[in-house]
Amino acid sequence: MREMLTGGELDVLTGDYLAELTMLILGRDRLKDPDLGYAKTFLRQLEECLGLASERGVRIVANAGGANPAGLAARIRELTDRLGLDVSVAHVEGDDLTARAAELDLGSPLVANAYLGCWGIAECLNAGADVVVTGRVTDASVIVGPAAAHFGWDRTDHDALAGAVAAGHVIECGTQATGGNYAFFTEIADLTRPGFPIAELRRDGSSVITKHPGTGGAVTVDTVTAQLMYEVQDARYAGPDVTTRLDTVEIGQDGTDRVRISSTRGEAPPPELKVSLNGLGGFRNEMAFVLTGLDVEAKAELAQRQLEAGLVRRPAELTWTLSRLDRPDADTEERASAILRCVVRDPDQDVVGRAFSGVAVEMALASYPGCSLTSVPGKASPYGVFTAGYVDQAQVPHVAVLPGGERVDVPPASETRRLEALPEPALPQPLPDGPSRRVPLGTFVAARSGDKGGNANVGVWVRTEQQWRWLAHALTVDRLRTLLPEAAELPITRTVLPNLRALNFVVEGILGEGAASQARFDPQAKGLGEWLRSRHIDVPEALL
Repeated sequence: MREMLTGGELDVLTGDYLAELTMLILGRDRLKDPDLGYAKTFLRQLEECLGLASERGVRIVANAGGANPAGLAARIRELTDRLGLDVSVAHVEGDDLTARAAELDLGSPLVANAYLGCWGIAECLNAGADVVVTGRVTDASVIVGPAAAHFGWDRTDHDALAGAVAAGHVIECGTQATGGNYAFFTEIADLTRPGFPIAELRRDGSSVITKHPGTGGAVTVDTVTAQLMYEVQDARYAGPDVTTRLDTVEIGQDGTDRVRISSTRGEAPPPELKVSLNGLGGFRNEMAFVLTGLDVEAKAELAQRQLEAGLVRRPAELTWTLSRLDRPDADTEERASAILRCVVRDPDQDVVGRAFSGVAVEMALASYPGCSLTSVPGKASPYGVFTAGYVDQAQVPHVAVLPGGERVDVPPASETRRLEALPEPALPQPLPDGPSRRVPLGTFVAARSGDKGGNANVGVWVRTEQQWRWLAHALTVDRLRTLLPEAAELPITRTVLPNLRALNFVVEGILGEGAASQARFDPQAKGLGEWLRSRHIDVPEALL
């Protein structure tokens, strides 16, 4: 926060503090203490930087209120009094549907939060707020709200709103737009500490993505494309205020560390709001065995047989994974070792507590040669389950609580449009036949992947038209199933985005019940795209 305030000019400093998993954590915090439920990190940052922001005339908008935006607003007011600052604070509430979940046919989650839009934020800013905190709004709303307030956009200015959503989606994850988690990271001269991105928003909804001068990282067409492809479903990117047509977005370099986003079209939002539903799925535990040297498969079979035989009660879920990290004739013991993981889940904490982990340790002197484990026996820990629900916009209160305490009801969208799949656009002409070579897909194909509940998205794109002519035909759903065997039996949807020379794949169910359930080695699918890039495929030599 200090870097952003001191590094150059800003009008509004925004922050996205929430993820699906975060809402579960904050919801549990508030159950323990009704005064908590917000991102405490944000309050600590304000203690250091609020005076600096006030001095420079920078307004602050963040969703750090989490499960308790009113509580956070009260703490900020206490902070301003203690620091002697003349700073007005407002907040947005109404997203918390936990108490009404059953009434709204949302089941019985631990926490239920609707994704609100930008208009409550705009109301607070128009009323003169210097700091606006919210609960669960869409990630881009903290950017769209200030733009809507500044430019005086109407609820039906869908193209302008969609352009701001595109800009917001790019900068919402901070340094992922300036080289963080970027496939071709070796091309960036200084990635030691990348600078945070800035969106220069225009009245028509177009924008330029940049960063403060002198900061690390880079802003290029590819770093911006990488973030634009992150955690999206298809060409219609739905939100509470507008549905953004990702197939219309145009991106171009506008100078060093400046990328222009333009031509984004928007449509009326869907009539329903998405609701984040987080609950406790049960209890989880894990033990990992180290298998060194020869006969790794036989050692793994013995460990599995012994542990399962020693369990008094078998857990509801028991999963074994053998990671063959070992190599023959290794020059270090670590390189000679594989890891055998056993993950267990059960509604009963005792079944997967010491009754499980103790058995693993008791095997140490009676199992395969060289038996050792990477952890000590421990209790089970609770895990969360995320699901998405949907409710009519009119059923969700959206309230802007202004600096003076006045409460303003924000009406639902007056114009809505149900989501429907777009027809696939025409593919480019395929490349002519010619000699090929087997190389990693990532030789020239970039990727970015992430989680949406139990699903994962993998966005891939290329830089040249010739590469696109090959990629659009070569990377089909069937080919993806071959390259990613873990997804072979799962539903997969492909979306073609010619303007970006990109394909987006959504793999349904690969993450089980969401990141909090930790159902997979990579529970948020952050490395899924890099695994895909490492897979070998036949590529025309003309592209190499």
